[in-house]
Amino acid sequence: MNNIPLRNRRSFRLFTHFCRVIVAITFIFSGAVKSMDPWGTALSVNNYLVTYGLEFFKPIVMIFSIWLCGAELMMGCMLLFKVRIRMCSTFATVSMIFFTILTFLSATVMPVEDCGCFGDVIKLTPMQSFIKNLILLPLILVVWWRYKPDRMFAFSRLEFALAVLFCCFSMGVGTYCYYHLPPVDLLPYKVGTNIAHAMDEARNRQQQSEVVLVYRNRRTGKLREFSLDDKAWHNENRWEWVDTRVLSDNADRVEPMILEFYISDEQGEVTDSLLSIKGNLYILCVTNRNKISHKCEQRLRSVVERAAEEQAPVICLTPEPITRPTYHSFADSKQVRCYNIDSKTLKTMLRANTGLVVLTDGIITRKSNCTDI
Repeated sequence: MNNIPLRNRRSFRLFTHFCRVIVAITFIFSGAVKSMDPWGTALSVNNYLVTYGLEFFKPIVMIFSIWLCGAELMMGCMLLFKVRIRMCSTFATVSMIFFTILTFLSATVMPVEDCGCFGDVIKLTPMQSFIKNLILLPLILVVWWRYKPDRMFAFSRLEFALAVLFCCFSMGVGTYCYYHLPPVDLLPYKVGTNIAHAMDEARNRQQQSEVVLVYRNRRTGKLREFSLDDKAWHNENRWEWVDTRVLSDNADRVEPMILEFYISDEQGEVTDSLLSIKGNLYILCVTNRNKISHKCEQRLRSVVERAAEEQAPVICLTPEPITRPTYHSFADSKQVRCYNIDSKTLKTMLRANTGLVVLTDGIITRKSNCTDI
């Protein structure tokens, strides 16, 4: 028995299979939940770029987000079905080492509020993520060492077919959810939410808490803290969101996102008046009014016409600063009044650049990417 190499011992092979399955399931779960919400992953990546001073990568954040989540999901599938384990475990080991270092830095010298490791399904602090990576890293190292003698790129026909299938599926999930909406909405503004009631409940839970919003001045690069009552941060051209902190004696972390719902015009806040509208309120969510495709313009026009038939109000929400009464026409539609909303809040409410949210008596009853209108 002692003459049998460790790699070939039955007990070690069983332990290797255990490690492989644990790592594979973790990668599949993590990659799947993030692939179904590429916007959320992109926001998390943006936080890292701001923290590390790498904002010049922002134009490719969404592409990187879809690729990163898809690669994680693909590696998990390949590990689970034993497709080129030598190659897959090598890439997994390198990525685990990188993210272990990154989460350590994020938990210590360069703090980031949320690592986004499991999307919005399971919220982990950077320290919790670091500990999770410390547990997974030895497991993937065991798998890598067990299959180290194998040839890295010697694909059989079946392995090649499975690899192509996993790649198309993994990248396809993120791409689909980018052009549509996540199939599962775990955010505060999901369908069925009464926004006004949710805000009241959040305020009641936070009576002993102080929420602090940290924004970065785009021109000077300096950070500034704002209270929720101070709405000076509602200037997309000047301020960029960096972090949200809750100062409380309560050890539990309080999620303040619903309290950041703030709609304004040139005269000030109009949130309560809009949420109190009876019947349907059609909300056109537009990140940039000058970058709407022709097809999307036509779809938004159909919404305006539908609202007119119902004699229901229709408004446009945009993060672009509004300093005077502003109206916008979509494909020569009737003029729609525009209101201001923070870009992060807009992306939290609707994971799309442009789309539709319908409120009925203040309750979210429909959400659609412009593609699905």
